[in-house]
Amino acid sequence: MAVPQQKKSRAKKRSRRANHDKITLAHVALCPNCGADILSHRVCAECGHYKGREVVVIEEEVLEEELEEAAE
Repeated sequence: MAVPQQKKSRAKKRSRRANHDKITLAHVALCPNCGADILSHRVCAECGHYKGREVVVIEEEVLEEELEEAAE
């Protein structure tokens, strides 16, 4: 069984761990409908569109529609 012959210094240990524990940035894309920043393969939180169609109705839009119906 392999056994280390000498203790690794703090610098050697930390430089080895530096690349493995590094945090990577999320892949951000632009929403083709409204231009907001979104994560890839996710519904846009600003407009509720995904792949060119609206899949989630945003609460602000629902409230505006209800107010318009109540005014009529």
